[in-house]
Amino acid sequence: MLDDFSLDVDAGERVVVLGPSGCGKTTLLRLIGGLELPDAGEIWLADQLVATGGRLLVPAHERRLGYLFQDLALWPHLTVWGNLEFVLGSIGVRKADRPERIREALALVRVDALAHRRPSELSGGEQQRVALARALVGKPRLLLLDEPFSSLDAELRAVLRGELVRLQQSLRLTSIYVTHDRDDAAALADRVVRLGGRS
Repeated sequence: MLDDFSLDVDAGERVVVLGPSGCGKTTLLRLIGGLELPDAGEIWLADQLVATGGRLLVPAHERRLGYLFQDLALWPHLTVWGNLEFVLGSIGVRKADRPERIREALALVRVDALAHRRPSELSGGEQQRVALARALVGKPRLLLLDEPFSSLDAELRAVLRGELVRLQQSLRLTSIYVTHDRDDAAALADRVVRLGGRS
């Protein structure tokens, strides 16, 4: 449940929404991403109204967003390459242009050598990187991240946090990252927004 909440994010800004489990963090991302409808209020992306009071004006696949889910949601029957190609197909990228885009995204997160493996053949950290590549391959105007590192051990989590900061800075990504972890917030945020009272 998310009541009476307002958030403005500037282009290139890295916002972390910090709050306890059940306070509405995932709901916020799903509303922005077009996976849920707001009962009231408005959602704008740049100067475009995309949803308002129970009406979806722009569907999820037309919003130019990257989404990194908490459970990663990699398609198990597809290879790493296939996971990224599916995204490009769904947003209408020409077949001839897809290989370069996929190679570029895999290189960004340093998993070039894993292109022809399936998710079940990857370690947890490799799966995280592939999911991030899939979120980036469409060149999103906004990256949404739903506690993607929560299942990892502390050492790997710190490594991937550093990688994410590197990518955010080099690509000038606008991002909203939701978490209950203060270390994530400290490492990743230009600005921290607290949700659900004290956290």
